[in-house]
Amino acid sequence: MSDSMFFKSRMVLTVAMLTSIFSSDFGLFRLGSSLGINYGQVANNLPSPEQVLMLLKSLKVNNTRIYDTNPQVLTAFANTGIDIIVMVPNEAIRQLMDPQLALQWVADNVQPYFPATKITGIAVGNEVFTSDDAAAMSDLAPAMASIRAALVQIGLGDQIHVSSANSLAVLESSYPPSSGAFKAELAGTMAPFLQFLAATKAPFWVNAYPYFAYKDDPSGIPLDYVLFNPNGGMEDPQTQLRYDNMLYAQVDAAIFALERLGYGGVEVRVAETGWPSKGDADEVGASTENARLYNRNLLVRQMANEGTPRVPNRRLEVYLFAMFNEDLKPGPTSERNYGLFHPDGTMAYNLGLAAPLSASSTASLSLTSSAAKETSRIFGCHWSCITVVLLLFSWTVQVKL
Repeated sequence: MSDSMFFKSRMVLTVAMLTSIFSSDFGLFRLGSSLGINYGQVANNLPSPEQVLMLLKSLKVNNTRIYDTNPQVLTAFANTGIDIIVMVPNEAIRQLMDPQLALQWVADNVQPYFPATKITGIAVGNEVFTSDDAAAMSDLAPAMASIRAALVQIGLGDQIHVSSANSLAVLESSYPPSSGAFKAELAGTMAPFLQFLAATKAPFWVNAYPYFAYKDDPSGIPLDYVLFNPNGGMEDPQTQLRYDNMLYAQVDAAIFALERLGYGGVEVRVAETGWPSKGDADEVGASTENARLYNRNLLVRQMANEGTPRVPNRRLEVYLFAMFNEDLKPGPTSERNYGLFHPDGTMAYNLGLAAPLSASSTASLSLTSSAAKETSRIFGCHWSCITVVLLLFSWTVQVKL
């Protein structure tokens, strides 16, 4: 069997199994209504966009982000109903300050695909304010304004938002969350950017990785707290808000930082979060089990439509990083091992996903027979049904053609 045929056979089998599980009589699993996934492509061995689409559909994913405007991806995702956020690379920010060049960029990279491809946002650069590129920092807001003006000019201003994702390193303080504040040296530079977000009602996107905090201080930060496992949590002494996981605390720190500058109306969303399944010897916490727990527990929170303690009635929008392990990413081993999937389309680890057990439920998730029993008590299905589903799902990971 050729490599191409082997890949296609494995992909078809994986998709068939996922589709069977998530579209069975147990109901329809709707990951997409809960969580988005980042579709990075820094690799030389990834499946084609059409094959990626098969995987996304099998998981019922309705939201994704890409790090460019790859025409093959945008074409493949046409008429699928999947919302997609595209990106302007950091190196293109300066030229897109020019209104005419911005209009040309939109005409080339957005207009030919919309509305068949549901482009819902444009991310202008990534982590610009922590890039040490002073020119890009000052150019960001004008470039965003030019792109926004181009969208308005062609009638897409209300359909596509314009923003940019930030590292948590833009904060001077994040603990406790109520002390959240932007670094003093960035406050002036970021002001036009924040004014733009407020004026256009665009979100403040943040890349939040509790993994990094734990890796840097494993003896001082409880692992259960960063993995969403049951734990004692922490109480913010200023607000008395209680936090049982670090991600929500990080997001609320960004919210408090915005409020401190008068931008409390700007919604904070998570552009990236995840956990590596493998790392170097000095990358404490990078393991398959921790990755599985972090992403599994995050899914549970997302399926419950939770908000953070600061804004409990506003569902936190989150995009998981990432769809695939990407073999060409530079840096430590962990950077190449954030994916839910291997490039051949098999899952990197079993999240323990199971289909919902009744038409009224939107999703269910079970890892052990005891958890299955509890789910069956709630939804009225015998736990053995769930166990069968989990075994089938796990089989898709282990199968060898």
